Amino acid sequence: MFRIMTPEEAVTLIDDGDCICVNSFVGIENPVEMHEAIYASYKNTGSPKNLTVISSAGFGLWDEDRNAEGYIREGAVDKLICGHFGAMLSTKKLVLEDRFEAYNLPLGCISHAIRAQAGGIPGALSKVGLDIFVDPRIEGPGINNISKDDKLVKLVDVDNEEFLYYQLPKIDVALIKGTAADRKGNISFDDMYMSGDALSICQAAKANGGKVIVQVDKLVVKPTRPRNAIIPGCLVDAIVIVDQEPLGSGYEALTGSFEIPSGQWDMWVEIIERISSTQRHNSLVADIIGRRASQELHEDDIVNIGIGIPESVSKYAKQSGMLNKITLTVESGGVGGFPASGPVFGAMIGAASVYDMANQFDLYDNGGLDICFMGALEVDRHGNVNSHRGEGAYAGIGGFANITSKTPVVVFCLSFTAKGLFVEEEDGKVTILQEGSIPKFVNEVHSISFSGKRALKNGQRILYVTERCVFELTEEGLKLTEVYPGIDKERDIISQLPFPIVE
Repeated sequence: MFRIMTPEEAVTLIDDGDCICVNSFVGIENPVEMHEAIYASYKNTGSPKNLTVISSAGFGLWDEDRNAEGYIREGAVDKLICGHFGAMLSTKKLVLEDRFEAYNLPLGCISHAIRAQAGGIPGALSKVGLDIFVDPRIEGPGINNISKDDKLVKLVDVDNEEFLYYQLPKIDVALIKGTAADRKGNISFDDMYMSGDALSICQAAKANGGKVIVQVDKLVVKPTRPRNAIIPGCLVDAIVIVDQEPLGSGYEALTGSFEIPSGQWDMWVEIIERISSTQRHNSLVADIIGRRASQELHEDDIVNIGIGIPESVSKYAKQSGMLNKITLTVESGGVGGFPASGPVFGAMIGAASVYDMANQFDLYDNGGLDICFMGALEVDRHGNVNSHRGEGAYAGIGGFANITSKTPVVVFCLSFTAKGLFVEEEDGKVTILQEGSIPKFVNEVHSISFSGKRALKNGQRILYVTERCVFELTEEGLKLTEVYPGIDKERDIISQLPFPIVE
């Protein structure tokens, strides 16, 4: 039977050495007050300590002094297992200093492994991750020098087919953020951007004899409709009520509180950017790439568009009228709206449906997308892409590996060089005025996020769209299929590459 508790009381349910699984998505839907109560308890008593923390998509607030950053930095956590570290500003630096064990697994594979544990199965099989960094034959999931746990990802053979087997530590504590609890402890997510892995996390914790702690904004007398009660009260041990400050109409637009026609998407994007203190910077390079990449869209396509340069695809899809003829999706579970960006990445404007994250990755893993547009840090002569690990920096793979693993058409959107690239476009002709100092096309990528070899084996069509040309992956290597007007092929492309291409 659940009890109403303060954050401080709920922390006493967490024992030293516990494995906590957090339901969040990058920077959204974090049970902030619970994280801060854990930090306060650790500072005052030294407990809970020796924690393992799991999160499919990471948990942070883009602020190194809030949420879980404090207790991770002070030493309460021994092991982190996350799909993405981008919003965890302090933590992602400490990872590279060998301060604690840290592992990066594809977001969808963590989500599916949680769901498997909820059903009493130790782990989840997947072809996602084969031939990329997480494959034990390549690097394995450990990020730093002390992360040597070889039980998280194993190569296995089933009916003469290779799979990766993802197995997480047993979850002891579910840490969840919801909207409201009724008098029976049922938890609704009506004002949330997503439900994520919430139900699976709770079921896994209870299957292991653990505890479920849910932070909510309010108690309600009238129960929600049964279909809207994501977590039944019988699974809940502690309900922590923390009054939510009014979000305002901008953020309410992301919860589905009112209908937003597609014609108003641009308006709401601007409102959300204004109140979240983020602004999109116009970039001619991104515009050129997005305009060309958007030409790969077809009516009725189901699509995922990554953050960064790929976001410009939607701008030109709107201009051409294609945006209203396709279905956009986002990893957190949203379908049929317009993905938000910045601090609220994972939310969706005008979504038609928002379901559990594991179900979204079922769609991605089974080839349910028609096309995706992804960014890239590096591309090598084999067509491999590094999107998750820069020089001395680490963000994580997120949903990238799942999205690109089986989608029939994958379009990588990237500049030819970085840091200082300056281009001009006039009368449809592109001129490279200054090259960037960092080449994006290299002999070998530092770490493999996407395997060209496996894509060819899968029969996928892979394009690399830049501001000056387009490459396509073939059995012989990268083939130069388009050179934009104004570009000198030899000077601006061939001489800039460290490897031969197919012409």
